[in-house]
Amino acid sequence: MTSSRAPARTEQTIHCELDTTQRALYDELREHYRRTLLGRVDREGLGRSKIQVLEALLRLRQAACHPGLLDRARVGEPSAKLDVLVPQLAEVLEGGHKALVFSQFTSFLAILKARLVAERMPYEYLDGRTRDRAARVNRFQGDPACRLFLVSLKAGGLGLNLTAAEYVFLLDPWWNPAVEAQAIDRTHRIGQARPVFAYRLIARNTVEEKVLELQQRKRALADAIITADEGLLRTLTREDLELLLSAPDPVGGRSR
Repeated sequence: MTSSRAPARTEQTIHCELDTTQRALYDELREHYRRTLLGRVDREGLGRSKIQVLEALLRLRQAACHPGLLDRARVGEPSAKLDVLVPQLAEVLEGGHKALVFSQFTSFLAILKARLVAERMPYEYLDGRTRDRAARVNRFQGDPACRLFLVSLKAGGLGLNLTAAEYVFLLDPWWNPAVEAQAIDRTHRIGQARPVFAYRLIARNTVEEKVLELQQRKRALADAIITADEGLLRTLTREDLELLLSAPDPVGGRSR
């Protein structure tokens, strides 16, 4: 008899430390935007700087994921998140389990695909342009040899039944909990007989941590930053922007 209730669900945040090269790139970018954006806001006001603010936050989020998202010539450089993710995936596969990997950036998934090919780790893939969605889902659900499914977060948030997976990895968090929950619910739903483990990868001392901090106070603003909603960003203050562009305290790791 099939239970009408989903099994246990465990969620955990994994903090990833940027290596020297990625940290230098991120810090250089952050300092550039801190210098140029805050000055522009002081001169012209936030109302006339929203496009530049959105661009800066997007670039910083990309830098927190992989240098190759900013410059294709850097796709071969290290990424803290991939260096954490790939061994985790290998462990999941060695245990005979299946996993879903979500990202908002299809370019990040493309870099991951190349890494998986090099590691000889078979996978299935789906984004907003995928036409044969059902065939790919069926392969993942039914083929024991296909144990990884890479999914664009926007494309895979709704309408997919992926209960063959027990593990979910969110490479770049979507700050709206409802969207993240929809992704995790692709496997954590009625029909799933095993516990589900979901992991959010956060780059330490980056804008990702700052948005999480901001989210506690201004949920709508945090959502707007990620969805690039210029209208909702009307609630952004100079203090919020200064927090997002602040450097970590060299001693305690807190923003300054």
